[in-house]
Amino acid sequence: MRFLPTAIAGVTIVEAEPRADERGLFARLYCPVEFAAAGLGHFTPTQVNLSRNTARHTLRGMHYQDPPRAEAKLVRVTRGRIFDVAVDLRPDSATYLRWTGVELDAGGLRGLFVPEGCAHGFLTLEPETDVFYQMGRNFEPGFGRGLRFDDPALAIAWPATPAVIDDKDRNWPFLRHGT
Repeated sequence: MRFLPTAIAGVTIVEAEPRADERGLFARLYCPVEFAAAGLGHFTPTQVNLSRNTARHTLRGMHYQDPPRAEAKLVRVTRGRIFDVAVDLRPDSATYLRWTGVELDAGGLRGLFVPEGCAHGFLTLEPETDVFYQMGRNFEPGFGRGLRFDDPALAIAWPATPAVIDDKDRNWPFLRHGT
């Protein structure tokens, strides 16, 4: 695997290095030894989730959990295409409240690693898009938080206006000036 840093420390594009032959291809998509060697801590998935999205321009996010229930995740697309976004919520970080985004698709064999302390969300760019998450912590009800996808304090440059968005995601509170 190749690990490509983004503008936010720890948020990393993970590219598979497929081996192809007459049968097709084989690619390693996760290896704890390689993740540790790339400086991504001791990420060990404990839960795997799938988000099936039927409509183009479906928005999910911006989700996170506060410490001590913070979660890291490795996100990939198994069908379709998304614009995937991470927002740095670590107050001591040089990139606090900055965002980074990357396009992921089913054919690209790349994923986005989102470390603890970052919010995550995505916008589907095609109908019938499936997003596959490997989570570093099991989900615990009651600890989920969120940010507004359209918060001017974040100024996320989404590639399109969301057409489908859950009321909960539409109604997360705005950040306060100076937060």
